[in-house]
Amino acid sequence: MSETVDLRLTTMAHGGAALGRAEGRVVFVPYAIPGERVRVEIVEAHRRWAKGRLVEVLEPSPHRVEPPCPYFGPGGCGGCHLQHIAYEAQVSFKEEVVADQMVRLGGLSAAVVQGIVAAAEPWGYRNHIQLHPTEGGRLGFLRAESHRVVPVEECLLTEPLLDDLWAALDMEWPQLARLSLRCGVATGDLMAIFELDHYEDFDIRVDFAVSCVLLLADGETVVLMGLPYLRERVAGRSYRISAGSFFQVNTGGAEALVALVDEFLAPTGDETLLDLYCGVGLFGLALAPKVGRVIGVEASPGACADFRDNAQGLSHVEVREGQVQAVLPDVQERVDLLILDPPRSGAGAGVVAEIARLAPRRIAYVSCDPATLARDARALVDAGFRLERVQPVDLFPQTYHIESVALFTRA
Repeated sequence: MSETVDLRLTTMAHGGAALGRAEGRVVFVPYAIPGERVRVEIVEAHRRWAKGRLVEVLEPSPHRVEPPCPYFGPGGCGGCHLQHIAYEAQVSFKEEVVADQMVRLGGLSAAVVQGIVAAAEPWGYRNHIQLHPTEGGRLGFLRAESHRVVPVEECLLTEPLLDDLWAALDMEWPQLARLSLRCGVATGDLMAIFELDHYEDFDIRVDFAVSCVLLLADGETVVLMGLPYLRERVAGRSYRISAGSFFQVNTGGAEALVALVDEFLAPTGDETLLDLYCGVGLFGLALAPKVGRVIGVEASPGACADFRDNAQGLSHVEVREGQVQAVLPDVQERVDLLILDPPRSGAGAGVVAEIARLAPRRIAYVSCDPATLARDARALVDAGFRLERVQPVDLFPQTYHIESVALFTRA
C-alpha cells in the first residue's frame, strides 16, 4: 500500500521541488511551494530522503497562481517547473537556492550572494527549442527523464519569431528524429535544424527566409537551404552562430551576463584575457576592445570557426581548439583576467589547478548550475583566490535553472 503523509514545506530545493520533513526524512515535492501544508504520496523512499507526489494542497501559499500553460504539471512536457509560483516569488526562491548551495556544498558565506537580477520578460524569451516527433507524426517536447514525447501545439517560453516559424511547419518526414528551431532575436534570422534516424532523399520547400540545415550524426552539417549559420547581435556586437554551436537561449539575458563579466573584470586596456569554454566568443570578443590580448579555448571545431569569423578585424584575438583541460597546460603566457563558462558539470579539479598556476588577477565564472559553481568556488578559494560575490541572473523564468556570475580575485 502507498504511504501518504501530511507535511509543512519549508524550503525550495535545487531542482524545483519544495521540501519538508516527515518521520526524520527529507521529502521532495514537485509542484509545491515552501510555506504550504500539503498531502503527499511517497513514490520513492530512501533511508534519509523521499520523493513525494502532490495529492492535495491543504494550505496554499499566497504565491500560488494558476499556470497559464495547458502542458504544465505532472504528465505534461516537463520543461517548466515553477509556473504555479508568482514570478516575484520564483526569483526570490532561486536566490535562496544559490545561497544554500554556496553554504552547504561550498562551505562559503551566503553573504557573497547578491540580490538576483530578474528577467525583464518572464515569457517568450527562448531563441532555441528542440522538438521531437510522436509516433503519430506530431511535434512535441521530450519529457524530462523520459523518452516519451508530449505533443505540443505551442510553448509560452518561445520567442515570437519561433512561434511564427513553428506555425509555418507542415511536414511529413518519417525519418525525422529531432528538429531544432533557432532565431536571432535582434537580427530576425531563422534556422531549422533537422536530425534524422536514417537518411533518405527528400524535398523541402519554404516560402519565407529561413536557413534549413541537416545535422549528421558525426556533427557535420549539410545545408538544405539558406546559410549554415544565423547571426545574433548582443551588446552592439554581431555573432555568427552555426547550427551545432552553443549560444545562450535568452538573448536579453546574454546581454546582462556580458555586462556583469565586463563589470567584474574591470579591464583597463593592456591585460591578457583568457576565455575558457569560449564558444563563439560571446564574452571574450565583447571585452576585446578593452584589453591588450584575448586567448579563447574551445573544444567544438564549429564554434572555433564561428569565433574566428566573429573576431575578424581583431588582430590581438586568437582561439585555441581543444578540450580546456588538455589545452591549459600549454598556456604559458601571463594571464591577467580570466573568464570561464563551463558546461553544467562545472570545471573540475584539473582546470582549477591550471587556473591556480596561471594566477590571474580577476576571474569571472559564468555558471548554469549553482551546485557545481559551489564545488568549483570551494576549490578556487582553496587554491588561493578570494570569492568576492556571486550574482544570480534569471535567464530561465518558469524553470528551476539558474545562471550566475561569480567574481574571484587573487588573494
